[in-house]
Formats: sequence, C-alpha cells, structure tokens
Amino acid sequence: MSGCGLFWGSVAARFCRAPAAFAVSRRPLLTSPPSRAFAKELFLGKIQKKEAFPFPEVSRDELNEINQFVGPVEKFFTEEVDSRKIDQEGKIPDETLEKLKSLGLFGMQVPEEYGGLGLSNTMYARLGEVIGLDASIAVTLAAHQAIGLKGIILAGSKEQKARYLPRLASGEHVAAFCLTEPASGSDAASIRTRATLSADKRHYVLNGSKVWITNGGLASVFTVFAKTEVVDSDGSVKDKITAFIVERDFGGVTNGKPEDKMGIRGSNTCEVHFENTRVPVENVLGEVGGGFKVAMNILNSGRFSMGSTVAGMLKKLIGMTAEYACTRKQFNRSLSEFGLIQEKFALMAQKAYVMESMAYLTAAMLDAPGFPDCSIETAMVKVFSSEGAWTCVSEALQVLGGSGYVRDHPYERFVRDSRILLIFEGTNEILRMYIALTGLQHAGRILTTRVKELKRGNVTTIMETVGQRLRDALGRTVDLGLTGKLGVVHPSLADGAHKLEENVYYFGRSVESLLLRFGKTIVEEQLVLKRVANVLINLYAMTAVLSRASRSIRLGLRDHDHEVLLANMFCSEAYHQNLFTLSQLDKHSPENLDELVKKVSQQILEKRAYICTHPLDRAS
Repeated sequence: MSGCGLFWGSVAARFCRAPAAFAVSRRPLLTSPPSRAFAKELFLGKIQKKEAFPFPEVSRDELNEINQFVGPVEKFFTEEVDSRKIDQEGKIPDETLEKLKSLGLFGMQVPEEYGGLGLSNTMYARLGEVIGLDASIAVTLAAHQAIGLKGIILAGSKEQKARYLPRLASGEHVAAFCLTEPASGSDAASIRTRATLSADKRHYVLNGSKVWITNGGLASVFTVFAKTEVVDSDGSVKDKITAFIVERDFGGVTNGKPEDKMGIRGSNTCEVHFENTRVPVENVLGEVGGGFKVAMNILNSGRFSMGSTVAGMLKKLIGMTAEYACTRKQFNRSLSEFGLIQEKFALMAQKAYVMESMAYLTAAMLDAPGFPDCSIETAMVKVFSSEGAWTCVSEALQVLGGSGYVRDHPYERFVRDSRILLIFEGTNEILRMYIALTGLQHAGRILTTRVKELKRGNVTTIMETVGQRLRDALGRTVDLGLTGKLGVVHPSLADGAHKLEENVYYFGRSVESLLLRFGKTIVEEQLVLKRVANVLINLYAMTAVLSRASRSIRLGLRDHDHEVLLANMFCSEAYHQNLFTLSQLDKHSPENLDELVKKVSQQILEKRAYICTHPLDRAS
C-alpha cells in the first residue's frame, strides 16, 4: 500500500480530498513563509511553531486601511439596520441592500481589477465582525461572495472573471451557490441534476432542482453543479460532476417561494429549478468532470470567517447582557454578584476569545504566499464557532430569564439565528469526519512503512514501540520547544504551553495506534473519528490562544492580563477534556461506551420509537 493506503476507500476519498491551490488576485496583507499544513502535523505529534508563532500582525498602515473600511460599515449597521424589522418581515429592505452595495460589501474579496475591494482574508474577517451584527445580512452577503461567486475567483478563466465579476462586485447582480438537492444533502456526490451536451456541442442542456438555496430568489448568476458524461482515460463513459456558471437570463430558471425559516428570516432561501436551460460550453467552471473539486474548494475556503462573524455578534451580546446583569436587582443584590451568573460571562468571553483567535490565525495562514491548504483549519474554526455561538446565546438568554424569551428583546432572535450555524456550510458531523480523516490520511502517508513493519512483526520496530510506550507509561517529560530560552510562548502562559505539548505528543501516539488497530476500516468508525476531531480542535484552539496572548503581553496591549486569564482557563479545560477523550480511544478503556451507545440506538431504530415501558405500567 502506498500513500493513504492504510485506509483508502470510497468514503475516505469523499471526505479526504484536499483542495488544490488556486492563485487568486488579491491585495496581500500579511507576509509570512508558506505554510506546512499546521493541523496535519499535529497528527504526527508535532507542533510547527513557525506556522502559528508569533501571532500574525498587520502594519500600522494596513491597520489604518482596515479601519477606513470598518468605520462606515459599523456606523451603518449601528444606526440604520433594523434587525427586528428584518426578522419580522422576513425580508431585507431594498434600501438596506442598496446601501450595502454602495459600501462595496458585495465585492469584498473580488479583486480590485474587477471592481471589488480586493480584501485579504484578514480584512474580510475584520469586516465580518461588523456584518455579523445582523445574521440575515451576514448570510446574504456570505452566500453571494463566500460561495456564490467564489468559484469564479478560484477556478474561473480570465474571460469568465471579466464578464461576471464586475457586476457581481457592484451588487448589480447577486450570486447563489446551487449544490444541495432534495435527495442529496451532505452526500454531494449523489446529486441528480444533469447537464447534457447538445448535438452541436455548443451548449449543455441543464435539468434539475436545487433546495435550500440562499439568494435563490434574488440571484441573477448561479454556480450550479450537475452530473455530466465524461469519457475516462480508458475510453469508458462515466458520470462526473461539473460546475457551471448559469445566468437567469439563459431561460428555464425558476424559483419557489421563500422558505418560512426558524431563524435568519430576512435571508432569501428557496428552491431553484432548471428546465432545459441552455448553458454555453464557455460557462463550464474549471474542467468538465472537475466540479466536485471546485465545490469543495469553494466551501473549504470560506468557513474560517464564521469565527470572526460569530465573535462580533458575541461581543455585542456580552455587552448587552452585562448591562442587564449589573442593573437588575434580585434579593437586594445585582445579578452580576451571583457566582452562577459570573460563570456565564466567563464562559461567553472565553468562547469569543478562542474563536476570534482561531479565525485570525487561520486568516493569516490563508493569506500566506503559496495559498496553502488550510481546509482542516477552516473546518475547525467553523465547528468551534458554531457550537460556541449556540452555547453562548443560550447562556445569555438565561441571564435575562423570562425577559429573554419574549420578542421585545433580541435574545430569542439570536437563539433562532444561531441554530443554523451547526448545519450549513457542512454539518458539524460531516466536518468532524473530514477533519479526522484528512489528518489521518496525512499521518497514514507518513507512517505507512512503520505500521507495516509492526504488522509484520519486525522485532526492531516492535522493541522501539514497546520502549516508547514504557517511557510514556512512566511519565515522559514532553518538551516540544514552546517554552524555555528559545521558546515562543510567554512565561506567564508556560503551564498552558506544557499542557498543549503533552496533549500533542500523546495525540500523535494515539493516531499511530488507531492506524495500526483499524487500518482502512477507520473510515467506518465515526465515534472514534469524532473523538479524533474533538482533540484536534482543542489543540488548534489552545495553540491560537497561547500565540495571541503571548503577543499581547509582549506588545503591552491593553488588558493583556485578561487575555492571559482566558488563555490559561481555556488551556486547562481543553487539556483535561483531551486526556479523557484520548483515554476513550483506547480499545479496552472503561470510559469507552461505544458498544452500549450502538446497542441502545439499534434497539430504538429497529422499532423507530422510544421502547421503555411506561413507569406506571405493571406486569400483566
């Protein structure tokens, strides 16, 4: 077996495909060496320090440039955007959309040569903090540029870019991303929409339906994915996915009525139908049959921004909730004086700090020369941020009690708006599988020879492994170079750094054991893969906060001592979570309840019901 042969298969292929590096014309913001895929190296028990330390910085000129963009946008969202009205009416007012266009927000990452702002990922993340103050607007803009037109930037020809990007950047045309279908949700490879090449080979005739399409009723330009017949290298004809740029004006494009959604109600979400839509062959996006790669590149490139967008919302939420807690009196004391209320604020601040740190570290990686593969990092930011948001909005509502449950306050809207975050742009379950399998693929490629030798019973390799495990069992001192004379973490964060180093080392040992134990069947062990992903997310988050807090201390930034508290608190919690999770990965661990979980769920699903006898029933 070669490369990922340890567990290569159709499922792994679907989850593990890494995005190709597309050259994108954009303003460079940060300068740093090409990335060596930081997250993937963690699977080998290694920390690539130079990829995450020191925390990325921008120059004073660049910071001023960012603030020039942020100021007017923040003023607009604060003074003119009526989020309550948008939620109640289920529509963003036309005048609001026009103002968004005039601010350039429909072309944030479109290169300047095509009329956009040409923002780097870091600058895009900073604006995302402000745009996230209204979830419906944030989703509308993200659907337009993070996925709707992103394929044209990443994979479009010069002609396609020149034709479409200027009017998309100005907002004259709105874009939508059409992948999901009634019968294919997370399983993108099973789509049924078909594009058939015409007899004269000048057009593809497109037929099919897409569902849950954000901007579906507003869009003039669609990135559409359809099955096409492709002649393989051996002469056989196979169905493969191809991406197309489709204009509404091509004809045969219709949409259903807007969905009546739980949250993000102001965004337009509907079905889009294509009936004998004639698409010029010049509108194939990328290569014929290469649509799956295009789709994954689009989705992988944009997920990181959820971290800064959610953090912006949470910072506003913390301020609003703190004001209430400090002024609301119960038992002749402010709510803010009670320990259980204080705990909620510590949790919300910690979540916001961590996701913000992860988002900007990842943005800097994406901005590095060479356009590295950061698909695991972006997926981790999305998972952590979405789940952090869901936890925090619930805790904030709890502080207000009954007042938070009514529509007079925005808390119930925050709860409704946040729930979708765990579902779209890849469900968190699918992303956990992707995170784990992509990293295991990398580790498998490196460790293939060693694992083979262990399976063959090579005495030398076995003795090395036994010696290594014996030293681990006796309490090995792990030093991966984060602290000390040449360390990159500030001494006040040394305890957190040591915890990270220990977790990373033993994570690497666990990965090797899993590859040896499961081989290629690891792709079917979803409960195992979930734990692998959870540990990795914590490791990356620990890295991000240690790097950021160290930088804040060295620069003497305001309230850096508060950052130290948050970083140390998170690292301690994550460390103990990781220890427990790693213990569950052991085959004979008493903490591993997987077989019980499977047995319970099988019994329920066989009868499709809750099967326990009612507590008041008696034996006959």
